[in-house]
Amino acid sequence: MTYLLRFILFAAGCVVIWLGLNVSLGGIETLGWQGAEGFFAITDIETFNVQDNHMRFIAGVWTALGFVMILGSIALDQMRSILVACVIMIFFGGLSRFSGQDLSVLFGQDIAPSLAAELILFPILGFWIYQATAKQPFKNDKI
Repeated sequence: MTYLLRFILFAAGCVVIWLGLNVSLGGIETLGWQGAEGFFAITDIETFNVQDNHMRFIAGVWTALGFVMILGSIALDQMRSILVACVIMIFFGGLSRFSGQDLSVLFGQDIAPSLAAELILFPILGFWIYQATAKQPFKNDKI
């Protein structure tokens, strides 16, 4: 059963890296890997450049999280607390979607699958990680 968990962690890490690189390399406009480009117009280039740079940083952190998940698929027992922390961060990221002005977008076909993964599947994954590595208490986690 841990082989399946390791595979899911590896696959999820690859998806997270792919999503992160789309924005970290493409900025707010993205590289277009998730759909059509050209979805907005820039009206203030200086403000855009600042916000685009912040978005690239956040996407770089997201990309790194994917690499952590892949590393966790290899060293599952040693990285348990880190992986659980990653799952918690993703869960809180999903919750933050509710701070948007148009909540109806959350339940459309473009966001609902991600929201479901963040609020349902990742917590289940975190519980699975915890159960699969339960023989070690958190205080003994090593990298």
